[in-house]
Amino acid sequence: MTKPKVLISDKMDPNAARIFEERGCEVDVITGKTPEELIAIIGQYDGLAIRSSTKVTKEIIDAATNLKVIGRAGIGVDNVDIPYASSKGIVVMNTPFGNSITTAEHAIALMFALARQLPEANAQTQAGLWPKNGFMGVEVTGKTLGLIGAGNIGSIVADRAHGLRMKVVAYDPFLSPERAVEMGVEKVELDDLLARADFITLHTPLTDQTRNILSRENLAKTKKGVRIVNCARGGLVDEEALKELLDSGHVAGAALDVFVTEPAKEHALFNTPNFVATPHLGASTNEAQVNVALQVAEQLSDYLVNGGVTNALNVPSLSAEEAPKLKPYMALAEKLGTLVGQLTTGSVPRISIHTEGHANELNIKPMVAAVLAGFLRQQSDTVNMVNAPFLAKERGIEVREVRTEKEGDYHTLLRVSVKTDAGERSVAGTLFSNAEPRLVELFGIKVEAELAGHMMYIVNEDAPGFIGRIGTLLGENGINIGTFNLGRREAGGEAVLLLSVDSQVPADVLEKARSLPGVKRAMALAF
Repeated sequence: MTKPKVLISDKMDPNAARIFEERGCEVDVITGKTPEELIAIIGQYDGLAIRSSTKVTKEIIDAATNLKVIGRAGIGVDNVDIPYASSKGIVVMNTPFGNSITTAEHAIALMFALARQLPEANAQTQAGLWPKNGFMGVEVTGKTLGLIGAGNIGSIVADRAHGLRMKVVAYDPFLSPERAVEMGVEKVELDDLLARADFITLHTPLTDQTRNILSRENLAKTKKGVRIVNCARGGLVDEEALKELLDSGHVAGAALDVFVTEPAKEHALFNTPNFVATPHLGASTNEAQVNVALQVAEQLSDYLVNGGVTNALNVPSLSAEEAPKLKPYMALAEKLGTLVGQLTTGSVPRISIHTEGHANELNIKPMVAAVLAGFLRQQSDTVNMVNAPFLAKERGIEVREVRTEKEGDYHTLLRVSVKTDAGERSVAGTLFSNAEPRLVELFGIKVEAELAGHMMYIVNEDAPGFIGRIGTLLGENGINIGTFNLGRREAGGEAVLLLSVDSQVPADVLEKARSLPGVKRAMALAF
């Protein structure tokens, strides 16, 4: 039997090659190639192990006629054309947890650098100035640390902060009260955190919900003298507003390892007093580089030799026999999870996945993973159907699987219920022609809709004239309606409207929709 052949195209710990060989793969380490040189050789390989230097473009994928799997040693996969790889049947994997400790430690290091003004003191001392009386720092002991994001990295930072005798408060809509107790943090709302924190560290991915989370408005709400650290993603902090508040003295110090535009070779914040910058070093330790290299080698070799799938970004964990039957259910499950994830606010301590009818006869595990992936993807850009159950457990979310034997209105039904502060909320869907996912119930209201593309969700009072008003609003703003799906509890009661639209609904249009008579809630959805 021919051994699978793997190419390591970026510099990586040499033990990665050893693992490939020990697990039955033939491996070549060829780094530093141009795209044209890589295109010339990639066709002979079954697996490709990369870091950030290799750009896996459409052209390279087209030349990779034997490629079955791409593995990224690290989290970010911006250098891989995942949709095109998926269309070619190539599995894309990453190693999302190999550098968590390293990133957390970098955040702590930057916190200390701000507290004691270490970079500036070092520069002036080495310039021969001996500025002993020029720097007055602060202790971290007894201070309040505010975590924005309390997932894997945030929990490590909290643990280290406790060792420093800090009080830790955390804002994370998906942090359950039970998980907060386990972490030893106080779960708070964002405004409360901003008002109380002496230090703020960010540990959240960049999503539509988190983009500019430290906006000009929110930065103005911070405690005077606050120090801010971002080792997560560029775009979480309004950099222009941060510069102004540093200059005014409201923000006592800020440290960024990540920027909106990278590489950040020029920036308005550079040379600002009490500002510290590092060039995206969060994952840059020997240990982290070893960890991600070993993990990517283990994952790729396991897939190529045994068919095991771990941390895949574009495929679920499925056997060859189950895949054809489960594929449409997986699509339905992920869409329902995505819908609930966008419509639910606050912590969700429990998610229940119910199957009825034909769905009862199938393996529920992949459907559960698909629901969780859709749900959690609203908060994390590294989530997939393999690591979603792990992330749910980490966030303290109880996951229930329920098979309902009763005969319902549909030959097959999948229901997703979430426990929220407002009570149990659920959505349900079925398959038309055993293949096409459809929503059939939304929070107790019968409504049939296809969940795809850009959509608009509105809760309103059922009253004459509303449909005309919303149609006029969208028309005046150049937004074309594709489909119109309406449901209501009773005549004159609460109604739900789901519109598919040809383009994303801007924030100002949503605000106008919310101001229409009878509207209780209006928001944009994306699938």
